[in-house]
Amino acid sequence: MTWPAPDFEHLLLSSRVMQQLEGALFAQGLPVAALMEQAGLGLAQAVLQHPDLQRHGLLVLVGPGHNGGDGLVVARELHLRGIAVRIWSPFNAHKPLTAEHLRYAQWLGIPQLETAPDPSDPALWLDALFGLGQQRPLGPELSQLLQARQRSGGLIWSIDGPSGLNSDTGQPTGNGTACCQRSLIVGLWKRGFWQDSAMAWVGQQQRIPLSLPSSVLPSLGEEASLGLWSSDLLSSSAPWPQPPLAATKHGRGRLRVFAGCSDYLGAARLCLEAASSSGIGWLEGVVPQPLAQQLWQVLPHVLLPKPEAPLERLDAVAYGPGLGSGALNTELQHFAGLLLLDADGLNRLAAQGNVQLWLQQRRGPTWLTPHAAEFQRLFPKLVNLPPHQAASQAAQQSQCWVLRKGARTVIASPDGMVRQVLQSEARAARAGLGDVLSGYAAGLGAMGLASGLHPTDDRFDGLLALAALAHATAGLQQSQVGEGAASPLAIAQQLQNAKNADICEHPENNLMHN
Repeated sequence: MTWPAPDFEHLLLSSRVMQQLEGALFAQGLPVAALMEQAGLGLAQAVLQHPDLQRHGLLVLVGPGHNGGDGLVVARELHLRGIAVRIWSPFNAHKPLTAEHLRYAQWLGIPQLETAPDPSDPALWLDALFGLGQQRPLGPELSQLLQARQRSGGLIWSIDGPSGLNSDTGQPTGNGTACCQRSLIVGLWKRGFWQDSAMAWVGQQQRIPLSLPSSVLPSLGEEASLGLWSSDLLSSSAPWPQPPLAATKHGRGRLRVFAGCSDYLGAARLCLEAASSSGIGWLEGVVPQPLAQQLWQVLPHVLLPKPEAPLERLDAVAYGPGLGSGALNTELQHFAGLLLLDADGLNRLAAQGNVQLWLQQRRGPTWLTPHAAEFQRLFPKLVNLPPHQAASQAAQQSQCWVLRKGARTVIASPDGMVRQVLQSEARAARAGLGDVLSGYAAGLGAMGLASGLHPTDDRFDGLLALAALAHATAGLQQSQVGEGAASPLAIAQQLQNAKNADICEHPENNLMHN
């Protein structure tokens, strides 16, 4: 069973797939006008929630296509409710249905501006100019207007994404892009708006549901991925490891952590703390001597094997947090269990060359957890792709699971499945947070294998994404305690409660960088 379910709340689509979905509906007889009316009514209800609407009114920026038509339905509905609404469209020609709505709005007496609005206008601006599929830069007039609006601090909400932002890559198409406080997303989530590069422009995202049959949902493929909400941790299909009831400590997973050096003692401590929070039954640490001498006081259950001790009895190895420079352990390639490479483990792999060949010849499953710079060292030919595409191609080329860290962490599987964490917290972005993720993920992976999961199982496929989501959610939980509470050590300890996560609200446009 795929986790999470590929439904309206979890699918992240490209603009092309969304347009294909709408085309299929129209081909089956759904009137374009009916879909626009439904979307517009939902959008109107969302805009009505703005607290200053009665006081300052609404200005709708109307584009030439159906995005502009959606905005005109909103203008009509709010005007009929007594809200002060104005319209501005810098285009002489409009699609027929949009032109009809514009004509009706004029008949209703909704004021239409003849010239560009004042950027400091106190009204809420609703960007209904372009929506999906934008490729070209905005013209000079619009670019300058939107830039001036941003400088003035005026509010903009968008329909299906800010004008001047590519909905597939999340990158601005030129110099002028609408800087929105909220983006109202019609139907299904658009993948590009969840990329890190889009966050400064889209603001908070709110999905406007449409009454569509589930049969129209596209199958998962290169142009669809799955978004992860904190509430998905509580889903009955979440792939939490389930050791047998009579399992001994060995049956609950055996993990060895290689972490830390004289310069980075804390990395090893954080990685081991998080691994312990996973519930692992047998935990070993190959750590620097100064830490090894004191570890019994804080983590007395962690065993301290010699660095050259054989690996074959282990279920998993986490290798790299704070290790510093050096050579990659050659035994790792022949290890049959799960290998998680992070931080200096990744840097050592990149330094030795032949990255893809080394990974492809790994005997067991491999999880890679790079941040952007580490990813570039490993996969330099993919660095210019959007994160979801880069991670997906890296996973398929290397036959590894790739977790590309960021504000919206992307997790890609060798079979092409892509998942993305949609909630996280900026105040948790601190040195050491990646070490926490490494330990916790490796612990879950070891428990999964000890519980009988095979690397080809759907539940194993979702384990790395589950770890990333639990990690982000722990940051959200700790941030609620107070400013400064989301330290890496506190998050590592908070992960003990990951299966009972109570951060279920979404969507919030928060950040967490690893």
